[in-house]
Amino acid sequence: MKVESLISRLEEIAPPGLAEEYDAGRIGLILKGSSDVSKVAVALDPTLYAIRRAAEDGAGMLVTHHTLIWDPVSRISEELAHKLRLLLDNGLSLYTMHTNYDNAPGGVNDVLAGLIGLRSPEAFYGGRVGTVEEMSLRELACMASARLGCSVEYVGEESRMVRHVATVAGSGFRLALEHAKENRIDVLLSSELKHDIIRGRGEVALVSAPHYYTEAPAMRSLAERLNAIVPTVFIDDPPRIKTIKWDEIRERV
Repeated sequence: MKVESLISRLEEIAPPGLAEEYDAGRIGLILKGSSDVSKVAVALDPTLYAIRRAAEDGAGMLVTHHTLIWDPVSRISEELAHKLRLLLDNGLSLYTMHTNYDNAPGGVNDVLAGLIGLRSPEAFYGGRVGTVEEMSLRELACMASARLGCSVEYVGEESRMVRHVATVAGSGFRLALEHAKENRIDVLLSSELKHDIIRGRGEVALVSAPHYYTEAPAMRSLAERLNAIVPTVFIDDPPRIKTIKWDEIRERV
């Protein structure tokens, strides 16, 4: 399959025009490798592991959600040089679909809302809002943990019954909290919970999952969609976050 044909399909899935202004120059074909692609690899981040795995699997293109270079650089770090060398030596194209895939129908935010079970989800300040079957905040947090496959944090009265839920994939608390308060949302679920957000949450309960687990499911879904037109693999590369639970060690300290 020609690179150009594959890019056309990717742009149908996540039109570049849906991207936020700050993504200008950071999405699309970041690096062109071979002109023909017989296999595609999909990952959330262009990590060394993901690039190496894509090359080992014989992929001609690696599609990621996060771009390789976010801020302008004036010198090439050893890690960036290693990534570029792996891409270039293996003829790997790198294609990024970030906020355009966040905002696209069936994209990152729709997949997250579906996993949480939002009913009649609608666009909501960088994410989606809908309802769930009424349950306690703790039950909702447990459900989110089970469906996302990760540990979560939550803030609020655990026995409070909740129904109206907003989800924002990635780091969305700061963007969506004030709107959640204005719209009397029961729970806001996102990533990277900060102290000032906790203190300023008002009556909105907060559920926080690691960034990776709110976005990677959509990349897995993308791999399944692309596999219908070209052999595609999803490369799972979550950050290895470890947790020390105070309740489990306090007897020993």
